[in-house]
Amino acid sequence: MGETMRPRDAGELRQAVEWALSEGATLDVRGTGSKTALGRPMRCDHVLDLSGISGIVDYAPEELVVTLRAGTPIREVEALLAQRNQMLAFEPPDLGPLLGGEAGQGTLVGTIMGNWAGPRRLSAGAARDHLLGFSGVNGRGEAFKSGGRVMKNVTGYDLSKLLAGSWGTLAVLDEVSVKVLPAPDQTRTLVLHGLDDAAAVKAMCAAMGSSHEVSGAAHVEGRTALRLEGVAPSVEARLKGLREALAGVGTRQEELGTLESRAFWREVRDVAPFVSLADAIVWKISCPPTEGPAVVARIRAQRPQANAFYDWSGGLVWLALPPSADGDAVIVRGALGATGGHATLVRAPEAVRAAVPVFQPQAAALAALAGRVKESFDPKRLFNPGRMG
Repeated sequence: MGETMRPRDAGELRQAVEWALSEGATLDVRGTGSKTALGRPMRCDHVLDLSGISGIVDYAPEELVVTLRAGTPIREVEALLAQRNQMLAFEPPDLGPLLGGEAGQGTLVGTIMGNWAGPRRLSAGAARDHLLGFSGVNGRGEAFKSGGRVMKNVTGYDLSKLLAGSWGTLAVLDEVSVKVLPAPDQTRTLVLHGLDDAAAVKAMCAAMGSSHEVSGAAHVEGRTALRLEGVAPSVEARLKGLREALAGVGTRQEELGTLESRAFWREVRDVAPFVSLADAIVWKISCPPTEGPAVVARIRAQRPQANAFYDWSGGLVWLALPPSADGDAVIVRGALGATGGHATLVRAPEAVRAAVPVFQPQAAALAALAGRVKESFDPKRLFNPGRMG
């Protein structure tokens, strides 16, 4: 690895990219580096460190919009929003501890580039659904903008959906505008005990399909948790209705108050149950909710030690496996079968991440389309080459 370039503003960022383009040098694009251990190992010529392009540009609470620079830590954004009782509704997870780092170090732009979202994704959508607009530089050295600071401002193609989840392989952003929402006054969680995986998913799907406006549904370590949020009278009424609807499901019911609920869902969001399993290989599996238990059962048939918990009403499965040379990639992806799901290797030693595809291999037609998109944005393969495969 060569030198580390730390641009201080959009102009210096563009100069850095133009220099790399002229030199034919590849760039390891990162904010604070909190997710460097996620993805295939890269061998780049230089590091492009965006942590110097930091700070809140504009915050309009009445318009539910915040605009910030690329290197701004999520903790700073959330602290600002909390002053006005607002929040990032997609619940960006803090994966630092899971990946062997410190908590509170990730940037909002880095989270958007991975399209990460927490338990509220069911009701609020993914990170990409909250990205209103951005500015940045593509691999041709061209500065460009997309979108704006309000949802109705649509300019050309919806590039926000394209760049979210691209892991910095298409362009380098210097500024983003994100939609925010009012934070709930009260949070309560109904916990059902004594359900196996299949029964838990059935209960979660029933709750999500009800009129009780459930904003989170997870099954963790034998507890099936259903979250309700909003103003106190509404939450109390909906909680009562949900308890009655699920009477007799499981061995007993338990309620968590606001503080307990927030702590519980923060642990689900940050994959806290697997943080202490330091040697375990961790997979993130997305599939239709009703297929989750069967997928896990097929994996456990070959790897009985597999540890799993469910979020998104069963549509997101977090899986921890004992160490192995290939991360059991064939077993994990083979268990998906024809579900249409996909599996991402989130945590593994570098040798494992170099040996197997970290992200779900794409079908030929989709891979060809992705190749054409990459050619359009970054024809010289400057940004994060090899990270996605």
